[in-house]
Amino acid sequence: MRLLLVRHGQSEWNAARRLQGQADIGLSELGKSQAGALRPVIDGIGPCRTIASDLKRVRETTSRIGAEAPRFTRGLREIDVGDWTGRSIDDLVAEDEAAYLGWRAGSVAPPGGEAWEDFVVRVSGVVETECSRPCRNLLIVCHGGVVRAILQRFIGLDPAHIIPVAPASLTVLRIGAGKPARLELFNYLPKGLEFEAPD
Repeated sequence: MRLLLVRHGQSEWNAARRLQGQADIGLSELGKSQAGALRPVIDGIGPCRTIASDLKRVRETTSRIGAEAPRFTRGLREIDVGDWTGRSIDDLVAEDEAAYLGWRAGSVAPPGGEAWEDFVVRVSGVVETECSRPCRNLLIVCHGGVVRAILQRFIGLDPAHIIPVAPASLTVLRIGAGKPARLELFNYLPKGLEFEAPD
């Protein structure tokens, strides 16, 4: 089975460099274009079914990539960033860079936010339940944090060692009974490389 992990396109708050967490923010115009560009790639792979976060930016991405009959779930929402919701990344770094970098590495939870370990358990539970049902290419449309949580759970790649997941990018894992999971593709974009993906 392959897990086709798609991060949503750029949102309005991504464009403004504001942390979203579980805030329900829609796609920017660029984000809509990014998601549309990924559609032929997803069509070419042919997912057997789709699960997705229920937040607006993911719902819009799911529609623009042409996913059929997606199942939306709260379980695939982005990590809850608590009191940091809506805050400027630049302001957070200026106030306490060590705390921000610790959060990016999975070792610090914002005040009122979700711990990384709890987030990984939440996301993994949804994905593992889906993996128990036959499917060749399972499409998971979600958030950057969700992609990183899945990479940690299935291949042991912790968040301190993963660059940001690019908007509207495709990451692919192959998993199978009795075999170690393998990373087949990371941060693929149909329009070119992205080495400076935003947080």
